[in-house]
Amino acid sequence: MFTGIVEEIGRVLAVEPSGDGVRLALHAPGAVVGVHHGDSIAVSGVCLTVVDWTDEGFTADVMKQTLDMSTLDAATPGTPVNIERATAAGGRLGGHIVQGHIDGTGTVLDVRPGAQWRVVRIDLPAHLAPLVVDKGSIAVDGVSLTVSAVSPADAAEPWFEVSLIPETLSATTLGERRPGDPVNLETDILARHVQRLLAFGTPGTRTEGGSL
Repeated sequence: MFTGIVEEIGRVLAVEPSGDGVRLALHAPGAVVGVHHGDSIAVSGVCLTVVDWTDEGFTADVMKQTLDMSTLDAATPGTPVNIERATAAGGRLGGHIVQGHIDGTGTVLDVRPGAQWRVVRIDLPAHLAPLVVDKGSIAVDGVSLTVSAVSPADAAEPWFEVSLIPETLSATTLGERRPGDPVNLETDILARHVQRLLAFGTPGTRTEGGSL
């Protein structure tokens, strides 16, 4: 479990084929402080498991499904990535509950500079649009953000916007995002649960004995 508060910007060192997936070697010295085999670390929002490490970084396996769902399929040596270690029990929830399970990817449509921030518009796969609400939470490349605007419910091409403060621009890879860049998206887990419950329709009526 993560909170979407990026701890450092890491870098891909190597991408090696491994079965139908790949093994990533990452430079992330902050993430390996106190690390153990099997620990979870989010890489640009994707929860990966540590299989080996040095004082300078770690390696992790990425399966085909994850490659198909995320931007890690395009990772090459030198690619910068957002790094966050799993949240310790009892720690502060600085962002929101992030699982590191990517729902899909979006593409940056527009970047509008402001006096102290930057507004970024990102397209949204149609099946994810009902899960994104104005002032709600979303993780973009593993960064916990508040949605500042959304497209109308009947929009043919859904989108949402986030406003990035200077700290986010400098402390994460989002400061380098430009129109056309792909990003990983994880919607709010509570919204996903509600959508799943609604998919089952109206609950059964209560019987005389009190059971459903």
